[in-house]
Amino acid sequence: MGILAIAFILVGLFFLVVAAIGTLRLPDVFTRSHAVSLTDSLGAFCVLFGLSLYQGFGINMLKILVVLGLLFLLNPVIAHATLRAAYRAGVKPQAEEDS
Repeated sequence: MGILAIAFILVGLFFLVVAAIGTLRLPDVFTRSHAVSLTDSLGAFCVLFGLSLYQGFGINMLKILVVLGLLFLLNPVIAHATLRAAYRAGVKPQAEEDS
C-alpha cells in the first residue's frame, strides 16, 4: 500500500507542477483558468487519494475523502465564478492575431 500511495502522490505532484507552469506560460486569465482547473482537480485527487491510502482505513481516511468530495464539487464552481467575474469586469480574451 505504501508504494501505491507514493505513486499516487508523485503523479498528483506532477499534475500540480504542470498547472503551475500553465499559469506562468499562458497569455490570459481565460486560458490560465482552463489549464489550472483541469490539472488542479486531477493533481489534488491523486495527492489526496495517495494520502488516504497511506493513512489506511480509519477516521483520517474518511476526513481526506470528504475533502476530496468537496474539492470536486467546489473546484468547477470556483473556476466558473472567477471567469464570469473577469468577463463581467471587461477582461477580453486574447485574440489569436494579438499574440
